Amino acid sequence: MTTNSADQIRVNDLTLIVPLLAGASWPLEAEEEPVEQPISISLSIFHDVSQVANSDDLTHTIDYANVAEKIKSAVTTKSFICLQDLSVHVCDAISLLPAVKTFLDSLRVYLKVKQLKAPLHSKIVAVDFTATFSADGSWRPQKVTHYVEDLSCPVIVGVGIAERLEKQEVVVNLSVDTGDKGLDRDDWIDLRALTRVLYEEISTSEFVTLEALTSYIASETLSVLRSYQPSPVVSVRIAKPAAIPLAKSAEVQITRTFADYPDEGVASPSYSDMNNSALVLEEGREEGMHTVAIALGSNLGDSFHNIEYALRLLELPSEVLGEEVVSLDLDPVIDVVNTSFMYETAPMYVTDQPSFINCACIVETNLSPRTLLRVLKEIENIVGRIKTTRHGPRAVDLDIIFYDNFVVDTRSDPTNLDDVEGELIVPHPRMQEREFVLRPLNDMIPQQVHPVLKKSVSILLKEVLDPAAPPMKKVIPFPRLPLSPLVASATPYPSVGPVPQTLTTWTYTPSGSQRASTYSSKTKSKTHLMATLNVTPDSFSDGSRHDALPAALRYACNAVAAGASIIDIGGYSTRPGAAFVSTEEEIGRVVPVVEALRDEHTLRNTLAQQGDETQSDGSSDSPILFSDEVIQRVLSTPISVDTFRPEVARAAIQAGANCINDVYAFTGPDAWPPPSPTSDRGRTAAEYREKMKAVAREFAVPVFLMHSRGDAGKEKDYGQYAYAENAGRGTVLEGVRVELGRKVDEVVLGKGGVRRWLVIADPGIGFSKTLEGNLEVLRGASQVTADVKIGGAGEDAYRNPLAGYPQLIGVSRKSFLGVILSQGPDGRETRPDERSWATAAGVACAVQQGALVVRVHDVAEMADVVRVADALWL
Repeated sequence: MTTNSADQIRVNDLTLIVPLLAGASWPLEAEEEPVEQPISISLSIFHDVSQVANSDDLTHTIDYANVAEKIKSAVTTKSFICLQDLSVHVCDAISLLPAVKTFLDSLRVYLKVKQLKAPLHSKIVAVDFTATFSADGSWRPQKVTHYVEDLSCPVIVGVGIAERLEKQEVVVNLSVDTGDKGLDRDDWIDLRALTRVLYEEISTSEFVTLEALTSYIASETLSVLRSYQPSPVVSVRIAKPAAIPLAKSAEVQITRTFADYPDEGVASPSYSDMNNSALVLEEGREEGMHTVAIALGSNLGDSFHNIEYALRLLELPSEVLGEEVVSLDLDPVIDVVNTSFMYETAPMYVTDQPSFINCACIVETNLSPRTLLRVLKEIENIVGRIKTTRHGPRAVDLDIIFYDNFVVDTRSDPTNLDDVEGELIVPHPRMQEREFVLRPLNDMIPQQVHPVLKKSVSILLKEVLDPAAPPMKKVIPFPRLPLSPLVASATPYPSVGPVPQTLTTWTYTPSGSQRASTYSSKTKSKTHLMATLNVTPDSFSDGSRHDALPAALRYACNAVAAGASIIDIGGYSTRPGAAFVSTEEEIGRVVPVVEALRDEHTLRNTLAQQGDETQSDGSSDSPILFSDEVIQRVLSTPISVDTFRPEVARAAIQAGANCINDVYAFTGPDAWPPPSPTSDRGRTAAEYREKMKAVAREFAVPVFLMHSRGDAGKEKDYGQYAYAENAGRGTVLEGVRVELGRKVDEVVLGKGGVRRWLVIADPGIGFSKTLEGNLEVLRGASQVTADVKIGGAGEDAYRNPLAGYPQLIGVSRKSFLGVILSQGPDGRETRPDERSWATAAGVACAVQQGALVVRVHDVAEMADVVRVADALWL
């Protein structure tokens, strides 16, 4: 028979009563006697059993009864400090057995020692290892592993509403592999202390996913063991018994080392770690880019201008720092890659001051926290921050909220929040009590976990909300254009470009907020009317009625007098089969109307002209006299240019338009089906997008981005979204969220993106949708921008990219209304201008669904509809 060194003789789960100074369920009080408690010992001695197997002679083997007795006599007659101390004594006892003395030079054992009366909340703590006896009489361990088994903790974890309100039990199993370290006194791991730390951290955390909680526990464990070199290997299993009714539990398991948390100093560095910049990166030594969340606020002067100016300066750190750049030994970079919505908020702390405008952005930078703070403070000075009382008015205020997952605190007393001038504190110390900080962050990074509080941004926001208070309102600013010579030369930083002043603003209640009927009528949002001015000879409903300048201006003035909040001017019909219009011709149609509506002298003189132009209602022409009040309102009413061409958009804005309405959402007319980025169509779509983004960014104009699939009358199949039916969602509505959401993300996210607060989504009623599809989207329009999961089930689902965006809905005179009117025995065929009553029904539905803007042709009639609908549903 061949020999086998892998043969083992085992004693399994030998239970002994052993005095431990580590205590049992509870730790020992000072000067207490060791506690006798049950200890389980499992031992394997690696020994070739070939000889005894051949002879069946006990003298050729190791008597496991003697082994058990030797262990018992060695460990029950004295006390031990901990399991590691006990383990070494067990090994020493084995080396004294007469049966092993003949092969001490090759003696190898495996030992596992378990404390059965484990520290509170856990079932077992244990240590195991393999060890070899060396010639010098000592043991050389390998793969020393420490265990915490079945640690039960109550915790908030999960995505369900109930899971966010009530704690549930999770069960943690943890192992720490310390290699050949862990048995010497200097390397002992205090398993009781580790268990207590983990229980407290888990019980006070509020993660959404089990995966995030598991990673956090691995990080915290490694933080406790940061003195170990090389890195311990930590494995964590967390089971959630209540997750699945028909399963024992759901579980996540991971294995981590120091290398998996390079930016966190193992775990998130503590305040004391960061005091006096102990872990703040040295200038010029940062490797790679860092992700930073910055809050912005203003309540002095033109707040919208101030914030836009600050954001532009933020991307010019070299110019802002000036000569200081030389000392950095790097080329400073700050790129704004995401922005929040913009909010009008009541002042906190010092309430006797104007309301604030608040927002936030995400930047990527190679600057350290300290240098970034210097940039922010200098921007505040440039924009015009005036020293006032603490929490008082300011032209602009910029604060670092998050810097990666770092925790930075330069205060000598981290508990003092009263005097932080000149100090660097990250995360911001008061963010958890400020809705005006948390709500903008929630727009961008709802799942970001606060590295100290261990709660996500979305959870912190829910905790700070006052259900009895009116909801914060979002704001959309419209710039005053064209730029005056004074504004164009106002900044000493030419790279910034002229920043427009503000013409007007729209405020509205965020979708998903409690309906305004709970509060006074003063808190209600207004549904805005967009007047449709087609200066084309072939528009589907009013072609050639307003293509002459006097008729166009009369329509605009009548619309404003009737209650229109914005005038949408288009020079290129999007109806199926419409004639091609060159860029030059489109500019020639649109720009003169915009210029006239922005010049009082031209406006008055043109309106007074006699001629053969027809009125907007088709009646005979005669001079119409508009009051001075109407003329002034027209001059200050925002103008939208309805175009997909960046050249037309730029020309119209330079003439005085204030926003862009693009039926192709910045991708041009040939971006369906979605092209490969490397194809000719893909490159063309990207070129459209980048050029339109550049125009919108340069002039800080709002943009209406509509869902479409090229030709309005085609591409009506949404079968690829059939999965949505299983979740009780409409396939067309799902298609709008996925397809328009993708385009909106491409416009908003990344360097050069349009500010989120300037984007209005349009679900594209009447474009590439069947009758049933149009009705599905219209009746469920509030779900287009709902904060829900879309895109599939389980891991395939993701947050709706359109969550929170305001909506423009256009149903006026559209062909799907004509189809409805023609159905049934009493149906009749209608021209577009005969669909006013049908339009009214669609407009009322749009208001009921929470649309911010409705696009209409017959402004006077639809103004009545909106007024009543607002009273009913807002």
